[in-house]
Amino acid sequence: MSSSAFALVAAAEEHTRELPMSPYAFGAIAFTGFLVLLAALWFFRGVATKIAAGGGPHGGEYHGEGQAGRAAQADHQGSHH
Repeated sequence: MSSSAFALVAAAEEHTRELPMSPYAFGAIAFTGFLVLLAALWFFRGVATKIAAGGGPHGGEYHGEGQAGRAAQADHQGSHH
């Protein structure tokens, strides 16, 4: 019985696969990915508060609509349903 168990363990060890890269390379790739995501998060920090305050890149207008855009924005900010 023990010889058959030993044969199973030996057969299982023969079918292992090597990683395509070093484990440190996988860690470096993951760390770099997290840094890229952190940079994207840092780039867009405070955008929601700027938009909510009406200080967007177009001076608070809705896509260059002028007075009508400002009136629509004022109406939208006053209605919180």
